[in-house]
Amino acid sequence: MRERADLHIHSTASDGAQSPAEIVREAAAAGLGAISIVDHDTVDGLSEAEESAEHASVHCVPGVEINTDFGKTEIHIIGYYIDADNRALREGLQRLRERRLERAAKIVSRLQELGVPVKLERVLEIAGRGSVGRPHIAHAICETGRTDGMNSAFGKYLVRGAPAFVPRARMAPPEAIGLIVGAGGVACLAHPGKIGSDLIVSQLLKAGLQAMEIYHTDHSTDVCRRYSRLAREYGLIETGGSDSHGMRTE
Repeated sequence: MRERADLHIHSTASDGAQSPAEIVREAAAAGLGAISIVDHDTVDGLSEAEESAEHASVHCVPGVEINTDFGKTEIHIIGYYIDADNRALREGLQRLRERRLERAAKIVSRLQELGVPVKLERVLEIAGRGSVGRPHIAHAICETGRTDGMNSAFGKYLVRGAPAFVPRARMAPPEAIGLIVGAGGVACLAHPGKIGSDLIVSQLLKAGLQAMEIYHTDHSTDVCRRYSRLAREYGLIETGGSDSHGMRTE
């Protein structure tokens, strides 16, 4: 009997709603054999997850998800089996988190100019120990009563083209792959069906891409089949995950 796995989960170390320990407990209760917590631009939740996994029948694959840009396209690169103590990786992720904070401050400033009474201090409270991101700002917007939910907050203020949108500082996909491979990890292209073009795959192969996320919540059966064929064509490892952020009230 094959064990089931979920190799794409987010915790409170970034923009998830559950702690790494809670995720491990739920995974064990669901009968999963392996999970990977791949928080955005941080590895801060991995030690808690690994410690919890020692007391549960779940294998915890150390991972991270790095947000990158290719032209106007947002591309996420996941790293599996990374050495979380690798100096270059940690320094690269620290730079990204600092840029996230700077971006959050600019977004909050624009929201205030638009008359939305959001404070950066409250956004950071919502983020807690996590790497701050737009979901935390959306949560703060919801608290003001200006929108009726997270999706509405994103659509009205935070998506590209919305009045409070601020582009993030860019990291190119090859740089992210280099950090992952340099830390002994396996570089994986996340949810390729959301990118809109397959041309990037051959270029990422040259940079060291080794895997592709075939099975994802946003991938239809046809999309899964399409990328499974592409992965076999390029000799890439096939992975899959829910991209779960946990239960979040709106």
